Amino acid sequence: MRLLLVEDDNHVAAALSAVLARHGFDVTHARSGEEALQALVPEGAGFAVVLLDLGLPDQDGYEVCGKIRKRTSTPVIMVTARSDVRSRIHGLNLGADDYVVKPYDTGELLARIHAVSRRTAHDDGASPAETALRLGSMHIELPTRQVSVDGSVVQLTRKEFDLLALLAQRPGVVFRREQIISEVWRTSWEGTGRTLEVHVASLRSKLRMPALIETVRGVGYRLVAPVS
Repeated sequence: MRLLLVEDDNHVAAALSAVLARHGFDVTHARSGEEALQALVPEGAGFAVVLLDLGLPDQDGYEVCGKIRKRTSTPVIMVTARSDVRSRIHGLNLGADDYVVKPYDTGELLARIHAVSRRTAHDDGASPAETALRLGSMHIELPTRQVSVDGSVVQLTRKEFDLLALLAQRPGVVFRREQIISEVWRTSWEGTGRTLEVHVASLRSKLRMPALIETVRGVGYRLVAPVS
């Protein structure tokens, strides 16, 4: 996934870019509002998300958000130290898709990036090809929530399917445990970690693919695309 990071602090940008890269993002760094606007030509330039810091040296971040929205429908997540409700409402009214307040948890930021990109894909209207995932001998039908391996349907629980679909939509990308819990179980990490481990083990067993979901020690899980 290509991501445009708009941040004037080079040290902050370097650290965040490194984290995002480890999670499978292709990051382009813009240091000013003007650089960001140029990077989005033509028509979003293929970026899936814009991560926009409001404290920019050349233009007000809100102004940049408004200009971005006039040029492209690419999702914008505002990042700022301003936590008051009026600031958040102002940003959303200008066309921002989400709002993250500093200091933020990296897992939460990653979850918001994935959530915004999925929402946008859904709003744009997914084509049949985008609603069916083929990974080797495994076929996942997102609208009908049906999974088959070598043509045989595999019965999964609701949470097992949600977990598989989340990982399968971005093979090779490492999902943090906190992010998975937030998106699949809609709750916090505390007390739910064991539940996640059980569901991962169940998927490996039911799909008869022990190596399908790889444990990334100390971080989370990623789906390793099976060979056809």
